[in-house]
Amino acid sequence: MDPHDVVQTLLRTEKGTAQEPQRKYRFAVRIEATKIQIRQAVEAVYSVKVATVNTAIVHGKLRRLRQSLGRRPDWKKAIVTLRDGFTIETTS
Repeated sequence: MDPHDVVQTLLRTEKGTAQEPQRKYRFAVRIEATKIQIRQAVEAVYSVKVATVNTAIVHGKLRRLRQSLGRRPDWKKAIVTLRDGFTIETTS
């Protein structure tokens, strides 16, 4: 699998930005991706060394679509901790 297919986007949120001094970054990843695949993809895309990977499946919320209920899709979030001396540039 291509590394760009595994790591979909870098999540830039207020909570995630507060954890950047601890070298923790949040990514939206494919729901089928394993921790090993996420580690290899982040190392390949951003040219960094990964210390740990934690994952969580975020369940989609129920949303009203006119008279019926709809549901947003489930997605997977990965919190990646980098080794000492490595950072990811997050400015857009």
